Amino acid sequence: MSLESILAFAGFLIICLGVGGVAGYATLPEIAGWHSTLNKPNFNPPNWIFGPIWTLLYILMAISAWLMWQRGGLMQPALGFFAVQLIFNFAWSFIFFRAHLIGWALVDICLLWLAIVATIFSFVQVSATAAWLLIPYLAWVSFATLLNASIWRLN
Repeated sequence: MSLESILAFAGFLIICLGVGGVAGYATLPEIAGWHSTLNKPNFNPPNWIFGPIWTLLYILMAISAWLMWQRGGLMQPALGFFAVQLIFNFAWSFIFFRAHLIGWALVDICLLWLAIVATIFSFVQVSATAAWLLIPYLAWVSFATLLNASIWRLN
């Protein structure tokens, strides 16, 4: 593997984990505060599970984006879709946890879901492996969308 490839992978890893880290940092103070006062559905997972799951998903996202970069560089439309979904992903934590706008967070996560689907469809045309690496992310965001909708309904 070339130095350029290693640096590109490190860059994607830093970007993806950075998005997660900043969003997690913004979320953390709200877990014991505002979030603990919300009515939640009976299928709400324990709080401790979110960190490890998101960390794994961000790593898979970085690998996926890196595989796409290897196939065509940064200036391909597929990586544009990736950037859009990453923006929606980042925004959700601030809308839900910091602004306490559960309904608007639901709108954001629905847009995120659509952006992930668009990313997967654009990735599969270039790299099936890159696309498949995003399926766990889509599955988790599907669950998170249901959870967000349920919390909105209950509160």
